[in-house]
Amino acid sequence: MAYVDGFIVPVPLERLPDYKRMARKAGRIWREHGALAFFESVADDVKPGKWTSFPQSVKLKPGETVMFSYIVFRNRAHRDKVNAKVMQDSRLCGMDPKTMPFDGKRMIYGGFKGLVDL
Repeated sequence: MAYVDGFIVPVPLERLPDYKRMARKAGRIWREHGALAFFESVADDVKPGKWTSFPQSVKLKPGETVMFSYIVFRNRAHRDKVNAKVMQDSRLCGMDPKTMPFDGKRMIYGGFKGLVDL
């Protein structure tokens, strides 16, 4: 069953084109190193909740949107192998957190093993 790395990221609306360029580049690199799929999705119907929600999870500020992203792998071992290669790829090395088109301090991410696959 597949393994997924998932991400929730706040992105300033004015930086959305920059984020898209960065995501396309990163996606191509992950795919080259073996990821099965790479998805980036921008919020369309994500309202603030009473207790919890996507906007609340990243402390969304005015003028920002939420990105929901995930990368699919065969299993965790495959993910670890692919991510190790990606982290060594010179095309991604040296990315300065200060110039990234999102606030990495408010990013939520983690690895998930499959439970249901229909």
